[in-house]
Amino acid sequence: MSASDLLWGVFLVAAFQPFIRQRMLEASRHRMIGRIERERGSRLILLVHRQESMSLLGIPLLRFIDLQDSEAIIHAMQLTDPEMPIDLVLHTPGGLVLSASQIARAIKHRRGKVTVFVPHYAMSGGTLIALAADEIVMCRHSVLGPIDPQIGKFPAASLIRVVERKPIGDIDDETLILADQAAKAIRQLEDLVSEIMSGTYEAAVVAELSKLLTQGKWTHDYPITCDEASRLGLKVRTDMPQEILELMTYFPQPVRRVQSVEFGDEPLRRGKKAPPPNSRPQ
Repeated sequence: MSASDLLWGVFLVAAFQPFIRQRMLEASRHRMIGRIERERGSRLILLVHRQESMSLLGIPLLRFIDLQDSEAIIHAMQLTDPEMPIDLVLHTPGGLVLSASQIARAIKHRRGKVTVFVPHYAMSGGTLIALAADEIVMCRHSVLGPIDPQIGKFPAASLIRVVERKPIGDIDDETLILADQAAKAIRQLEDLVSEIMSGTYEAAVVAELSKLLTQGKWTHDYPITCDEASRLGLKVRTDMPQEILELMTYFPQPVRRVQSVEFGDEPLRRGKKAPPPNSRPQ
C-alpha cells in the first residue's frame, strides 16, 4: 500500500466517523425511547433543539420550532390511540408561532392525558405548547418563558408603547405599521392562550395568564422557574424521571475544540471517595 493510498484511507475514516457515530447515537436513542414507552405505557415524543453541525463542514446551525416539527409531532399523535397517554419532552428556545400553535391545539384536542417534560428549558413557543398539556414536569432549575410576540427584531409590546408615548407626528409610517401589527399579534396570542388553557385551568387563571404572558411584562428571555410557574397557577410538578434526564444525554451538543465544562463520569455521594484514576469497577 502506497503512502497516498494510506492517506486516502485515513481521510475516508475521518470523514465518515461523524456519520457512523451519529447513527450509533440514534440507535441508542431509539432503544431508550422504546424502554421508557414500555415502562410508562405511553407514546414518548421528543422536541429537542440543539445547535447542530451541518454535514461535514462543521457550520453551526441554530434550531427552532418550525413547520417540519409541527408536522412530525402531529403525525406521531395521529399514529397513537386517542386514549393513550402522550409524554412530550421539550428542549427548545421557541420558534414559529404558527408551528407552536398547531402543536398546542393538537395537544388540546387529545382525549388521552398529555404530560410535558421540561428537563432544562422550553421558552416562547415551547411554553405555548406546555400550556396546552394536562400537566408540566420540570426539574428544580428548569425554566419556561414569556410568549409575547416579536415583530421583526422588536418586541410587540415595546412598539405599542412607542406609539402611545410619542406624538403621532414624530413617528414614521413604518413604525406605525409595525405597531398596528404588534397590537394584532398580542391580541391573537392572548386569544390562543385562552383557547388552549380553557378546560384544564380555572377561568381566573386563564384570564390572568393569557394577559401576563403575552403583553410584555418581562423581557422575552425572562426565565420562569418551576416555583414561579406554580405560583402563577400552572400545573407543575418537579418529580422528573431519571430516565428522561438520561435520554437527554443522547442529544449531545456538538463538541467544541476546547471543552468549557468538564467533570468525572462517576456519580459521587457524600462519604464516598472518588475512584482512583484509571480504576475500573469490580
